[in-house]
Amino acid sequence: MTAPNNRTAVAALDAARPVIARLDRGRHTEDLAADLIESWSAVETALRSLVGGSTLSGQALIREARGRQLLNFDQGNALAAFHAARERCDRPEYAPSEQDINTAREAFLKLESGLVHGDTIPASTMTPEPALQTSHLRQSPLGTAEVVPPMDRSGKGGWMKWAVLGLGVVAGLALVAFFVTRGGNTDSLDQGVKYYQGGQRELAVGAFTKAARDNPGDALPHVYLSRMAREAGNLTIAGEEAQAALKADPNSGVAMREMGSYLLQAGNFDLARKFYVRAVAADSGDKSSQGFLGCTMIKLGRIDEGMKWMNRAGQGSWSACAQGVTARPPSPYGAQAPPLTSGPRP
Repeated sequence: MTAPNNRTAVAALDAARPVIARLDRGRHTEDLAADLIESWSAVETALRSLVGGSTLSGQALIREARGRQLLNFDQGNALAAFHAARERCDRPEYAPSEQDINTAREAFLKLESGLVHGDTIPASTMTPEPALQTSHLRQSPLGTAEVVPPMDRSGKGGWMKWAVLGLGVVAGLALVAFFVTRGGNTDSLDQGVKYYQGGQRELAVGAFTKAARDNPGDALPHVYLSRMAREAGNLTIAGEEAQAALKADPNSGVAMREMGSYLLQAGNFDLARKFYVRAVAADSGDKSSQGFLGCTMIKLGRIDEGMKWMNRAGQGSWSACAQGVTARPPSPYGAQAPPLTSGPRP
């Protein structure tokens, strides 16, 4: 970020400091709600200054700052939670909680720390742009000098040679463009997976964000971003990324499964069940979708069906749902898991 942008953002936060300071559970709920709304407005002003001016707001503004590497993972999560608390204050009947107050303070302090002390993503750790690999490409006719044959004075065949040469040039350039475009996105996605598996969450977010930007029709980058947000407890971003995954590829079984996992963690068991059903229908061999479909069945009290789906999936992270479950009488389905087309139930 530039120094002027930084100074303007700090000034905006300074203006919000008195409002943050008077956040206290002992005050009237209407006053607390007004203070939360006012303090978020100041934080948004700081974020807009940070990105050099923007008409965005809310989650879109946070994502813009994250995409430009101006916020780290913790700062982005804290700000998203603050924004969610601020949106709850729009409901007249809502009474801000102690958690809302702590969320606002934490987000303010983390953003301030980043602006004052430079606690953002160091440039040295940013995901490097993948180098162009040419080992798998055909040599373009433009790459080497060609020996020009003597002119065909008979006029026969000369135009054909130039036509073939022109087509070769076009084909070579098209091939280069194809591999560069496809390879760049694949490299970003693969690099993001490596960062994620290695616990380098900041770098993983940057790589997955780049992969999503490079290929808007690929659901996987959004699936990973949603999963990482769920693991961090940020269900707001998790839900947005899960929806983005389905928007990118509505037929993706992995995207359907991730939406089910988000809904399961959010406690919406019936809707989670529906998405897991769709995920299993899209990929009948997906053990995770089968296992967590069984988990949602148990959460809904349909224990016999749930246990059969979990038995079909085998052991996995979904197995914890079966702990302490009391066995029920045998199901009319017998030893097989219930079919996906058994009336209103999966």
